[in-house]
Amino acid sequence: MSPFVFDSVTVLPPKARGRAALAASHGGVYAAYLAAKAGVKAAILCDAGVGRLQAGIYGLDYLDKLGVPAATVGHRSARIGDGADCYARGVITYVNSHAAKARVAPGMSAREALERFDALDAAPSPTPPALQESRDHIRDAEAPGVHVLRLDSNALVAPEDAGHIVVTGSHGGLLGGRPETAVKYDVFAAFYNDAGFGADDAGISRLPALDARGIAGVTVSAWSAFIGDAHSTYKDGIVTAVNTTAAERGAEIGLAASTIVDLFVRARRLELERKT
Repeated sequence: MSPFVFDSVTVLPPKARGRAALAASHGGVYAAYLAAKAGVKAAILCDAGVGRLQAGIYGLDYLDKLGVPAATVGHRSARIGDGADCYARGVITYVNSHAAKARVAPGMSAREALERFDALDAAPSPTPPALQESRDHIRDAEAPGVHVLRLDSNALVAPEDAGHIVVTGSHGGLLGGRPETAVKYDVFAAFYNDAGFGADDAGISRLPALDARGIAGVTVSAWSAFIGDAHSTYKDGIVTAVNTTAAERGAEIGLAASTIVDLFVRARRLELERKT
């Protein structure tokens, strides 16, 4: 049986049920929920730099409570968002108790860990209680004609968000290194979590791809904001990387994400006024 490897847990197909899967998403609670919802029997995610209050691996505990063995690949050993790379050179950093019982341990290669999970005679994950990602407006930050949205996942960016500002809880890595996965629609600006930068600076690899489309791109420190939580990105995030477009619109490393949102709102408002 070929290894079940994906760039993101958001794309696990129906045939994931009863399989052991490696998905190069962060190891936070919502990613773990999606793995459980897909019915996997075991999961490998990315530790995403671990980050604030261990948000990048908190999904391991979530899956443990469901009886699902789970582990994370170290963000410095392989590129977050790149399943093939995580499978080829990833090293396990954290495991839950059910994974430990399956003889998966820190220091093991992701390849061997997935093989051990594949060999388990285990049932699919039980259906977890529904868990909804957040999508809302930051009304206090908006201006006429300029929307600011908090989205726990970059996957929630919608066509109507084009030209507006999105603050996400997602990691800042391209999926499989593909530039088109930076963001689905041409927003004015986008915020992500740097996932500890990691191997090949994968945690901020969306930024150059956004630059090529004239989109301001910013990441916040995984140690300042909870990965997977857009509210925390906005409220707690301290900026660690900006692309050229973002810098031209006033963004600087070290500023609070909320401060840069205000700068972008003004920049977008001025741009709209010039067009009228």
